[in-house]
This record gives sequence, C-alpha cells and structure tokens, in this order.
Amino acid sequence: MSDQKTVLFVPESAHGPTNNCIGIGDVLRRRGHRVVFAAESSWRGKLDALGFEEDLVDLAPPPDPAAAAEVDAGQFWKDFIRETAPEFRKPTIEQLESFMVPTWSALVDGARYSEPALQGIVERVRPDVIVEDNVVGFAALMTADAPFVRIVSCQPLEVKGPHVPPAYSGLPAGDPSHWAEFRAEYDRTHRPLWAEFDAWMRDQGAPGLPDLEFIHESTHANLYVYPAEADYTDQRPLGRTWHRIDSSVRETDAEAGVPVAVLDRPDDSALCYLSLGSLGSADIELMRRLVDVLSRTPHRYVVSKGPQHAELELAENMWGAEFVAQTRIIPMVDAVITHGGNNTTTEALHFGKPMVLLPLFWDQYDNAQRMDELGLGVRLDTYRFADDELTGAIDGLARDTRLRERLDGIGRAVRSRDGVRAAASVIESVSQ
Repeated sequence: MSDQKTVLFVPESAHGPTNNCIGIGDVLRRRGHRVVFAAESSWRGKLDALGFEEDLVDLAPPPDPAAAAEVDAGQFWKDFIRETAPEFRKPTIEQLESFMVPTWSALVDGARYSEPALQGIVERVRPDVIVEDNVVGFAALMTADAPFVRIVSCQPLEVKGPHVPPAYSGLPAGDPSHWAEFRAEYDRTHRPLWAEFDAWMRDQGAPGLPDLEFIHESTHANLYVYPAEADYTDQRPLGRTWHRIDSSVRETDAEAGVPVAVLDRPDDSALCYLSLGSLGSADIELMRRLVDVLSRTPHRYVVSKGPQHAELELAENMWGAEFVAQTRIIPMVDAVITHGGNNTTTEALHFGKPMVLLPLFWDQYDNAQRMDELGLGVRLDTYRFADDELTGAIDGLARDTRLRERLDGIGRAVRSRDGVRAAASVIESVSQ
C-alpha cells in the first residue's frame, strides 16, 4: 500500500505486554503496515510465526549458544520471579524494598545494557512510529527521529494522581487513610535508583524523567488498557494525549482444544478457568495447593499450568497445559480464578466473567482490590486463604445471576468499543 507505515513495537519481555502488542500489531499488519518487534531475544521465532518482523534485543549478556537454544519466551522474568517468590507473602508496603526495588533495578539494568542494540535497531528499521509497552524507558526510543507512543498495559493507577490510591499498594479507593504512608515509603525506597536512572537518561541525550517515574510520558499519544466501567477517570482525569483502550484482546490465539468431557459438565457445576500467569504459576507449591482445594469441588476447571507444567499433576475434574489459548477459553467459562494480571482482568471483563483474584505482585493487588470494591470479583489472601473461602467464592459467583447479568452488559459494552482497533487507529494517526 502506498501509505504503508513502519511501526516498531518494543514490549516488556513478559507475556502480558507482549500479547497486548501482538493484538494491536496484528490489526496494523492486516491494514497493510509493516510491523517490527524489538522484543527480548527469548521470543525468537514466535513473533515471526505470527507474521511480524523480528529484530530482537538482549536485556543481559546472552548465555552460551547451546543454552540459548533452550530458553523459553520471557524466561528472563520467569527465573527472576521464581527466585523472589518468597517476597510475595509480605504486605505490599514491605515488598517495596524487598521486591519492587530489585525488580526496578533489573529493569533499569536491562535498559542500559540494551541501549546500543536498540540504537542499531532504530537505524535499521527506520520506523515511522515507535510503540513501547513497558514500565521502564529506553533512551534510544526517546532520541530516535520518530514519534513515540507509550502503552500502559498495567493497572491504570500507574498513571498517578493525588485522589486515587498509590500504585502497587492494593489499597481501597474509598479509604485514603494509608495512602500517604505508602507513598512516603515508595519515595524513600525508590528515589536513589530513580535519580541514578534519570541522570543516565540525560547523559544519553534523552529528556529527564518525571519525578519518581521510570518511563517518559509521550507528547504524541499515550494508551492505557482498562474498561471504562472500572476506570478511575472521575477521580484522576487524564490529559488530551491519553486514550483509553477498554480491552486489548488479540485475535491470534489458536482454538482452545478443551476436551468435551470437561466442557460437558453437570447442570449444577460451573466451568472455571485457573491462571496465575506465566510468572505466578512458577510458584509450584501454590499451584499444587490450588489444585488440591479445587479437586474437592463439584466444578470443572481449565488450568494454565505454566513453566512448571511437568511438575504439576491435575485432578480428574481438570484439564490443562503449559500454555492455553486464554482468549478462546475465557468466553467458555463461568468464572475466572486469576492472579489479577491486567491482561487476564481486562479480558475477563471483555467477555463478562466474574473473578476470584489471588494477587502476587506489582499491579495485581490493585486489580484485585478494584474488582472486589466494584463487586465484580472476590479478592482473597493468596497465601493465607482458607479452603472454604476459595470454594465459597466460586460457589457464590456461580450462583449470582444478578452479577452475571451485570457482567454480561459490561462485556457487551467493552466489546462494542473494540479496543485493539481503536489503539491501532491512534497509532496510525501518530505516524502520519
């Protein structure tokens, strides 16, 4: 096409942001644009298979070639999360120093290490627009001769404001009594790392970072993924460059392949989807406990087993695999049991499904709290819930016909707003 544009996507290595970019990129590709992914190197071959160009980047020194051949997509963060999983048992305010700062530090190290490679990618690709879905900035993207679009595919509290709870806290929107304490601790624990990264950004010729932010806001367009029905815009209005994508449900997933025996359940049982995400499911002890508790219910389950799939044996009322076609499965089920990752949360709302939320880290606490306080799901203590709390939550959601009708309406409204195509159109407008 004569007006073909080159769009360079730079997603965080984790599955959530990458899948979000895949969904939007697929729409742009089908519209005739050239779509290139500067994803982390462990995604090699997986994006090409979907019709995209790959120009990949390492976030740390690569392993020897033999070991590199065995690395799974997103392995960098799977390993990191598995090693730090004990921190998830702590209150969110204690995680700031013991988990959040080391995570930010690893992200900052990756941005610094990848700077020369990203500069080379920008030179080779010559993008008309750069789209980054990450929580940390890259200087090469800010100094490139192309407009920059930021995507926030985490919970929208990452776009901060004085009248909404602090991000990563899981604190309620209706009770500000602990907000100041959390913000003060975030400042104390994060400011030294932020100041160092801000100085590095300036040394590379990039603009300085906003105060205590690890990524720039775009002057062209900023996208964030969250349904209007759950958003905070009344309490925290956003500027003219901000565009809400109510959901970002990719259309590239294969058919689900769920056995008929699981789908053909008795009338008095529900079909539930269990996923703690590719990172959360690495906690094999937690996954085994969930399987044990759920095995004693009358319901059926589809389980995303994750990277430790070989070590997880499912019960007779379950079917699962290492990876499952989540966007195909959620429409089939009656309820979703989730860690509260933003992709799963917004996809559940897109399809009108209630949730049981078991948050582990980062923005998952904020999603869990938001769904609970809006009555769209039930938040539980991930490591301290009683068996009957989990089973009771599932039973209650399965029987709640009024909630189901409410969520059916939300789902229809979210789907009508067609987030992936709305996002693609914003990116096209910036590339003109």
